Amino acid sequence: MKRMLLLLTFLISVHLQANVEKGKAVYAANCAICHTVNGGRALGPDFNIVSYSRRKAKIAQYAKDPYSMYKKFGYSANAMPTLPLEDSEFKDVADYISSLQPFKKWMIKKKH
Repeated sequence: MKRMLLLLTFLISVHLQANVEKGKAVYAANCAICHTVNGGRALGPDFNIVSYSRRKAKIAQYAKDPYSMYKKFGYSANAMPTLPLEDSEFKDVADYISSLQPFKKWMIKKKH
């Protein structure tokens, strides 16, 4: 049983890493022109900051349909184009963005 659990954990981690690597390639081909990672000047927000403050599902949803989401993200206008990507590519790039920041703002427990 212990072997099975270790094997399953390994397979899941390899699969998640593959999604991150695929997402990095999607980022390089489609996002890097407007978004930086870990600093720099660009039209869009740095993806390290996005990773800190957004959940993966919301990142993928915004990337897929920015015109319907920009107000929910707190932006006054939208400059992001709708990208001709597959659903799996939106998920992969969201996995990559999320991997950039291991500590998430939304994980902070609020004191009552």
